[in-house]
Amino acid sequence: MARIVQASLAALLLLPMATTMHSSCILKKEQAMCLEKIQRANELMGWNDSFPGCPGMWDNITCWKPAHVGEMVFVSCPAELFRIFNPDQDTRVVSRNCTEDGWSEPFPHYFDACGFDEYESEAGDQDYYYLSVKALYTVGYSTSLVTLTTAMVILCRFRKLHCTRNFIHMNLFVSFMLRAISVFIKDWILYAEQDSNHCFISTVECKAVMVFFHYCVVSNYFWLFIEGLYLFTLLVETFFPERRYFYWYTIIGWGTPTVCVSVWAVLRLYFDDTGCWDMNDNTALWWVIKGPVVGSIMVNFVLFIGIIVILVQKLQSPDMGGNESSIYLRLARSTLLLIPLFGIHYTVFAFSPENVSKRERLVFELGLGSFQGFVVAVLYCFLNGEVQAEIKRKWRSWKVNRYFTMDFKHRHPSLASSGVNGGTQLSILSKSSSQIRMSSLPADNLAT
Repeated sequence: MARIVQASLAALLLLPMATTMHSSCILKKEQAMCLEKIQRANELMGWNDSFPGCPGMWDNITCWKPAHVGEMVFVSCPAELFRIFNPDQDTRVVSRNCTEDGWSEPFPHYFDACGFDEYESEAGDQDYYYLSVKALYTVGYSTSLVTLTTAMVILCRFRKLHCTRNFIHMNLFVSFMLRAISVFIKDWILYAEQDSNHCFISTVECKAVMVFFHYCVVSNYFWLFIEGLYLFTLLVETFFPERRYFYWYTIIGWGTPTVCVSVWAVLRLYFDDTGCWDMNDNTALWWVIKGPVVGSIMVNFVLFIGIIVILVQKLQSPDMGGNESSIYLRLARSTLLLIPLFGIHYTVFAFSPENVSKRERLVFELGLGSFQGFVVAVLYCFLNGEVQAEIKRKWRSWKVNRYFTMDFKHRHPSLASSGVNGGTQLSILSKSSSQIRMSSLPADNLAT
């Protein structure tokens, strides 16, 4: 279970999976090759149950060939796993003695010789931890998806809210929604089975799921970048054609991820078409996706600093008024509002090595990051004064119409019982009253 969840989490972090999914699949493949070697060795040696010695075995890390009593067998640490856990050291050797009672314990111990222990030794703790993180981000993405969908309905429903700023917010909301949906699809398609069979899956379906997943994640990062770029441009330039800028924003937000992911998919197809494309052994190919993402994060961080500097200058101007404490309070509030919109929390681990603080990184970027869509929807839709004013206006209008409809039914029960709806009844009443006024005008004129 831990192997499957680790693979999913590593993909969400846009990290090479050399230390997570890769290690589990290496062991699975090594086990399959070991069993084949043992079978061939048994055939060559004429091995049977009555043969004195130690049978070949797989001990979850290395393969031990059949041996005679008194024979000492030497094996090297698994090369690929050793390179993962000890990248700067030479491969070491582990030995076992074949005794009358069977195989002895490995010497030196795996942890001392290879830098890692038996893979299943801490499976229970890993299962609990990774399943907890998976449950956390599942709740986070579900909450974000529901909240963002509601926010999208509100922004689309009220035409007075249709402007360039809200159009950019809506595209960001859609990118968050797609990211959440792609996570659920990926978990469902790739890791539905509670074993490591996904190590050997190499179907068009699962590869397409991974391409779609990476596209949604990269698009989300780029629309966070667009939010920062738009706000910075708004503060720097007094007049600029928003509609023309929005056209280029759309191309950058949806077009650039399309190019990056398409190039990555073509390169994977021709140079690294292994598995389900959920393992990224080739670092150069992986940077086709990770490079633009890290670049957008860092540019957004620079824009964030620039906006904070501009806000400080504007808040300290004499025209703003207020004492020093109120200025800093407004600055702090503005800063806190911008952090989720710009994705500034991603800069904490943007350039840190994959093996450094991995558990903390999972909780920080997945546990907290999965709720980012919920926070953005609340701050920039539900707590937005313009949105609240429009909802209140529509609510008052609905109450007024409902009041007049009910009043009309009481005053004109014959019309109400005829099946005419409230809107039609009101229009009939207004037309009849205007006709009465028009017919009374000549009589009044004659009287005068």
